[in-house]
Amino acid sequence: MAARTIVIDHGSGYMKAGFCGWNEPHLIFPSIVNYKPCKENPGPSSAQRVLGLGIDIFHPDTFSYPIQRGRVLNWEGVEHMWSFVMETHRKGHEVSPVMFTECPLRRPADRRKTLEIMFESLCVPSLLLADQMEMSLYATGLLTGVVVDSGYGLTRVQPYYLGRPLQNGCRVLEFAGQDLSTYLKKSLFRDDSSIPQVFRLQMADSIQFKQCYVPQNLGEAMDVLQSLPAGSDLKNVYQLPDGTTMDLTPMQRLAPEMFFSPEVFDLQVPSLSQALVDSINVCEASLQPELLSHVIACGGNTMYPGFSNRMSQELARNYPSGPKAIVKLGSTRKYSVWMGASIVAHLSTYKSEWMTKVEYDER
Repeated sequence: MAARTIVIDHGSGYMKAGFCGWNEPHLIFPSIVNYKPCKENPGPSSAQRVLGLGIDIFHPDTFSYPIQRGRVLNWEGVEHMWSFVMETHRKGHEVSPVMFTECPLRRPADRRKTLEIMFESLCVPSLLLADQMEMSLYATGLLTGVVVDSGYGLTRVQPYYLGRPLQNGCRVLEFAGQDLSTYLKKSLFRDDSSIPQVFRLQMADSIQFKQCYVPQNLGEAMDVLQSLPAGSDLKNVYQLPDGTTMDLTPMQRLAPEMFFSPEVFDLQVPSLSQALVDSINVCEASLQPELLSHVIACGGNTMYPGFSNRMSQELARNYPSGPKAIVKLGSTRKYSVWMGASIVAHLSTYKSEWMTKVEYDER
């Protein structure tokens, strides 16, 4: 397709969008909308409310995520976000085709609704719907490997061989970054309902991205953190907006352990590493060595310090006599789905998979 193709990757936590061929998405913002009452008609109905992007500082408790766990719950909010992306990219440019990545959990009705909005409301000339996991694979330049994608709402594992998905190995866990954020908010604020929800969210996010890490051994890391004198490690201290500080507990610093030991956090779900091992084990034995040597980790949760080492350690423990597992971490792994789609948008091999507005109208 043309170089001006708009690539949109709309996840549960963040929206990423930009023209194909760029090194990273131009727009990255939280997948959040807010509803605030109109001054003229301050009522609860949708006709009397104004829909906006993000969190409104004057109405901080009216925000919501229109996509949760990979499923669209609020199509009005989703359409509003897509409209903003299209208006931003169309300024001074021709009407552009759109490449849109979709979650493997999307139902046929969701796909039909996506086509309806894109072609009828946003008037795109042509559209390609691409699988998010497949795009993550192509972002690495590989055709064979196991993609492990852990984002805000879902953790997914999908093995591929020569570009073909091995469907028996697909694993989808409704367990991801939002669970870690929920744990931090509960442990930091307990039952103090006087603290605004938006402040809890911002504080939990700040601690997640700046002070949390994945331990190589939970017990040893706990012992080290507990033995440190108060205030001796600035990573254990969080500064509040008013200048006061609070000490983080060892489990708050080590919260990403949740992905490897969910039972420690009272979560009844398989660990990320167990899902990966199960996925590889159901594949043909002859393919397993090659899959182990190409484990592709992507998504925001793979950004924590120590993640790749811990994943390699878990795989080595489960395959002691097998080939050495190699976990690949790209520098742009937070945007790997978008990056892969940006690459695919240029490929002539996908030309037949594009749908035009004329074809949509005929169908």
